[in-house]
Amino acid sequence: MVKLQALLVVLSIALTLYTFIDCAQKDDTQLRRLPKWGWLLVILFISTIGPIAYLVAGRPKGNGGPKPPKRRILPPDDDPDFLRKL
Repeated sequence: MVKLQALLVVLSIALTLYTFIDCAQKDDTQLRRLPKWGWLLVILFISTIGPIAYLVAGRPKGNGGPKPPKRRILPPDDDPDFLRKL
């Protein structure tokens, strides 16, 4: 029984550290419902429920689907459109 309680305490501390660091590294525009300082306070002071609340309600859902590929910038001598215009 003591081992189970110790495991739960370690998991709770690990979850709190993970969510605190994750929240601290996010930009304010990436967080939902509360500002960054609000989420950091919730994570620190509301023991196990705070980190879970941040994971459920504070982070944006998914990545919004697949991102379009970034267009590669070509120098003028490698760009066929530019060369056609010459």
